[in-house]
Amino acid sequence: MMIELLYFEGCPNHVPLLQMLRETLDSLGRVDEIHEVEVHTQAEAEAIRFVGSPSIRVDGLDIEPWARTAKTFGLSCRTYTNGSRYSGVPSSETLRRVIMEGIREGS
Repeated sequence: MMIELLYFEGCPNHVPLLQMLRETLDSLGRVDEIHEVEVHTQAEAEAIRFVGSPSIRVDGLDIEPWARTAKTFGLSCRTYTNGSRYSGVPSSETLRRVIMEGIREGS
């Protein structure tokens, strides 16, 4: 399974999300590598369809379906919906679900 963590320098949620990803993988007995991808410019953000920092892609797909069809890209902070509140990182339940789906799909 290919896991990418996309971010820009100085993103306050990059390191906490990296830690959450590692903990989730560990809890599932997985040793998948997390590829950290630093996005440097607006042009790069547009070229790789970067919807905000931090973003996670599993096997090339963003973990949130809406982001897969997004039309606006850039060096901005990203928020995730966790129940009725917003957060700079997805919920641990979302991470676990996405990774389990990747495992089921044969990664």
